[in-house]
Amino acid sequence: MVAGVPFALNHVPVKILAQQSPLTRLARLANNDRVLIILQMHGGNDGLNMLVPVDNYDTYYNRRANIAIPADNSVRKMIELDSTLDLDAQVGLHPDMQDLKDMYDRGQVSVIQGVSYKNQSGSHFRGRDIVHMGGGSEDYFSSGWIGRYLQKVYEPLQYPDDFPNEEMPDPLAIELGNDVSLVFHQEGNIPTSISLANNPEGFANLINNLEGFEDEGIDPRGRPPEFLNESPYGKELNWILDLEDKSEDYAERLVEVFNNAPASSVQYPERYPFTASNGGRNPLSSQLQLIARLLEGGVQTKVFLVRIGGFDTHANQVEAFDPTMGNHAALMYHISSAMSAFQSDLSARGIENRALTVTTSEFGRRISSNGSFGTDHGRGAPMLVFGSGATGGVIGKVPDLSPEKGNVDMQFDYRQVYSSILLDWMQLDQNTIADDIFFSDFINGQSEDGTTFEKLDIANSVITSNEPFFSERYKLEDPYPNPAVDKAKIPFFLNRTLKVRLTLLDNNGNEVKLIADGVYNSGRSEVELGVKDLTSGVYHVNIKTELFEGSKRLIVG
Repeated sequence: MVAGVPFALNHVPVKILAQQSPLTRLARLANNDRVLIILQMHGGNDGLNMLVPVDNYDTYYNRRANIAIPADNSVRKMIELDSTLDLDAQVGLHPDMQDLKDMYDRGQVSVIQGVSYKNQSGSHFRGRDIVHMGGGSEDYFSSGWIGRYLQKVYEPLQYPDDFPNEEMPDPLAIELGNDVSLVFHQEGNIPTSISLANNPEGFANLINNLEGFEDEGIDPRGRPPEFLNESPYGKELNWILDLEDKSEDYAERLVEVFNNAPASSVQYPERYPFTASNGGRNPLSSQLQLIARLLEGGVQTKVFLVRIGGFDTHANQVEAFDPTMGNHAALMYHISSAMSAFQSDLSARGIENRALTVTTSEFGRRISSNGSFGTDHGRGAPMLVFGSGATGGVIGKVPDLSPEKGNVDMQFDYRQVYSSILLDWMQLDQNTIADDIFFSDFINGQSEDGTTFEKLDIANSVITSNEPFFSERYKLEDPYPNPAVDKAKIPFFLNRTLKVRLTLLDNNGNEVKLIADGVYNSGRSEVELGVKDLTSGVYHVNIKTELFEGSKRLIVG
């Protein structure tokens, strides 16, 4: 644990670097307060039951009839995500992802279809190593892409010797759980992350209770006698003990930061509400809740990693009696509900514009199901990006599910996703991303086999209101004809099924007529309004739903 404790700096003083012009750019980039959260879905997520094809649903059903999510005629059926998309991009969500649908409609979710890499490995361990190191199937880097990012951004300071310091008292990266991932390793050095298995207090107690030698004359922390200082043994042990001291500094600092902020006012989901699958308890809630509190408390950590396991669903991915229930359903609920609570928590704390979350999994699952109500190791799968900094929308098309296809094809290299996030969200220079992080240009470059890469519009460099995204999917349109003599048509568009109340108001805001009051399906609807009995003048058509209100002017006569 001690050997895995890393140290990094967020705010490198510009005044120090100002005299070293090649470093000024990196210092400036290090001074933004944005953070990246990596949500690791351990085991290989089945993207086809998370994002269900709409247009070619019959093919989807035929390929996996024993686990297929129902499209209709069911109380629990897929949730249509976005009817404004081209038909070949339209998908339905797993029925337990209603919270994700709500976030998507507000422009807080970007979906990237068919993410993979060439010659993808079917091994969990090798697959995780590849996506963590930021390489290809033939690469064996000893560092991770985040480790290289942190090392490059904060040079010329060297880790661990120069950290922590007054400018940056916090660890640059924090992992929730017991492991330290390859993704945070630096080249030729130790990981740039601290692993918090429980919480800051638990971490501090662990560090403070470390035991050393008890022999007289030897430091109780295990410091070797002076005559060993210049020996290989003494040098190595002193190095480890220095890290232990740094760990103690970080522990005390994190406890301080944790206590600087109040507990969340938002209710995080505790359990999957339908069955006891996957233990029932939501493993993401406590992790995300802790991150939100640390961020408000003032932590300057740049990258966090949270984990949720259980995605290796070879068998019993669904319940035999109901394909919308089971282990995978619980996982979909956990991610959707916990991320929704996290975004609400950040908003309540006034820091919703600071954090962007991206999902990762070592691979997807095969198109066809197996006989054990499960799916086997596959290739391509979707990635999700959450947050106010997400652009919103779906990038890519529904996968080709033709009978000759065994796997979901690659539409985008996973390094395109990460490169785009580093460029737009973390505001890293494009040349640095290509030359020092991924060793190739995945923003506007080309691979040796002729594959062309382009930047993906998944994160905002400048955060603006998400209202335009929402208003394109929920809106009252202009009545016609206008002016109206006998009758008028009142069109409106919904991106989900909603109860709608339409009223006609006079110029003083008084209700003159109830036009409609009922449930309307997703898509464009039109209601007829008779106006023969109305006095000539200016009126206002008003729409009210649980999600939005709006009005349009109508002239009668």
